[in-house]
Amino acid sequence: MASQRKPVLVLAGLPGRAADGVEQAARLLSEKPGTVVVRHDLSELREGVVRRTVRLDGRETVTVLELAHGCVSCTLRADLLPYLCLLAARDSVRRIVLALDPAFEAEAVCQAVNDVTVTGVADRADGPAGRDVRIDSVLTCIDARDWLADATGDETLAERGRATAEDERTVAQLAVGQAEFADALLVFDAGADLVDRERTNAVLVRLAPRSPISWVADPATLDVDDLTWLLRRVPADARRGAGFDPHASLLAGAPPLESDSGVALVEFATDRPFHPDRLHSAIDVLLDGVVSARGRAWLATQSDEVVWLESAGGGLRVGGAGKWLAAMTSRELAEVDPERRALASLRWHEQFGDRHTSLVILVADADPDEIRAALHWALVDEDELRQLRFAPERVALWSDPFGDQHEEPCDTPRSGEARVRGNQSSTTGEENR
Repeated sequence: MASQRKPVLVLAGLPGRAADGVEQAARLLSEKPGTVVVRHDLSELREGVVRRTVRLDGRETVTVLELAHGCVSCTLRADLLPYLCLLAARDSVRRIVLALDPAFEAEAVCQAVNDVTVTGVADRADGPAGRDVRIDSVLTCIDARDWLADATGDETLAERGRATAEDERTVAQLAVGQAEFADALLVFDAGADLVDRERTNAVLVRLAPRSPISWVADPATLDVDDLTWLLRRVPADARRGAGFDPHASLLAGAPPLESDSGVALVEFATDRPFHPDRLHSAIDVLLDGVVSARGRAWLATQSDEVVWLESAGGGLRVGGAGKWLAAMTSRELAEVDPERRALASLRWHEQFGDRHTSLVILVADADPDEIRAALHWALVDEDELRQLRFAPERVALWSDPFGDQHEEPCDTPRSGEARVRGNQSSTTGEENR
């Protein structure tokens, strides 16, 4: 039963003062009887060494793990997930706190808890750790002095000395992902410029509109009352580790739509497809002065597939999010969420069905009108739309930089990417820019 699963509180934050906040929050939470705090130090991961620290009832133990393959995924599968199952079986453990190393992404950890099969644990049938534990909430710590600069930049973790050269993730990907996935936000603002504080707040209430925010001077001033107050304010409809549905509303949580301190949400919706070459030329408009962009796109050359676009700062990725309803078989349609089918019926086109484009762009320093103009320019014109209607076989021959045939890097590649999130286990036709 769900009520018998041990609750897990996930703490996340970027390196620096935010990570210090994670450590302080974990220390305060560990003071409650029955709370165990688990942290994996990945600073020596490139050497295949991980240090696991466990704190319970005032005692702390450190275990050095040597992994055959030093990577984040191996750490999850080989130690963190099995260890959660072992802790859940102990009667003395009432709550588990995961104080994540900055190299871990909270969303990836939660997805692994819920979906990845754990094998080889004594006296336990193989299955996800989510059978034994449940994600109670995710709390992200943020440093208001530099978070917004990180969230709009294109520096990689490797360039900052926090990952190997093979890890192409950007700092912006972590910054945006940690905030967006959080059920509650703890922001440290000592030393932050007033303008930075106001702009950071404007971004956060739009990026994570359901999440309560607590502003604290610095980690040293954080106390258990601050944490208790914040966690009690997590709403009933919080994600609590749940996966992201690419076909759900892009404005869930009713974020503010008006501009504040130069920060605004830009909506772009149309029932006309993009020309792939022109979208490829226009897409850089989403990478300068933009915190994040995400949404569903209809490409004229990929009429069956929902194209998912997602960016964080200067990194972007385009991939797949399944089929349009109009391209599904009757058996596939029977497995689709009824709410998605109901919403699609409201805008159904006699020829194109539910195909459409819906994007939401969170801007901090970009011009919304320039973004809209660039995206409108990338749409097919009347002659091209006529070809799509009456000669789709000709449209299928158009050059498509986002298709499987695109193997060469772009002229101006950007390192890093925002991870495509959806129900599929893998994506095809991806382009990392």
